[in-house]
Amino acid sequence: MGFFERNRAQLAERGIDPHRLPPGQYFTERFPVLNVGDVPKIYTATWTLRVFGLVERAQLLSWDELRALPATDLQTDIHCVTKWSKFDTHWRGVRVSDLLDIAGLRPEATHLVGHAAYGYTANLPLSDVLRPESIVAYEYEGGPIPGEHGGPVRLVVPHLYFWKSPKWLEGLEVRAGDEPGFWERNGYHMYGDPWQEQRYWGD
Repeated sequence: MGFFERNRAQLAERGIDPHRLPPGQYFTERFPVLNVGDVPKIYTATWTLRVFGLVERAQLLSWDELRALPATDLQTDIHCVTKWSKFDTHWRGVRVSDLLDIAGLRPEATHLVGHAAYGYTANLPLSDVLRPESIVAYEYEGGPIPGEHGGPVRLVVPHLYFWKSPKWLEGLEVRAGDEPGFWERNGYHMYGDPWQEQRYWGD
């Protein structure tokens, strides 16, 4: 029996449904840290979130303004393209749909690009970020999001591989049409569905 089969068998022995794991994934209780570059020092006193592009009312939200918006709590499994999955993670933040409602989507809008520190970007269909479980998160497991996991603020789009949930979020840009982000330009799949194993170009 190989590693992945043993991992799934161990889940079943613990009474956890192994079918929660997408194909090619293994379960871990850790939260591995994978970054492009060093962890930046971001201070909530000066951090802002831009909501811009194909919107009627571009927004520039401070930390306090983001926290003052209606919050949602999310419990979700997350899946990394490097094949680990972590179950029942807890996040708190603001639904992307609420932020886009405030900004006012223009009718030609089809996609969103998450902008983050170091110029990192990730592209997403608008229909995916409008799902109720897609949030701009500012808490993880009841406290501030650690810097190595994207704090103070990260995007969380849990039904896609987690590279689509940029750490150190700085902006949400609404666009007409798709355009590859950082990892997509470097060989990763344009969409990234874990259940279809859409890891790389051609998957």
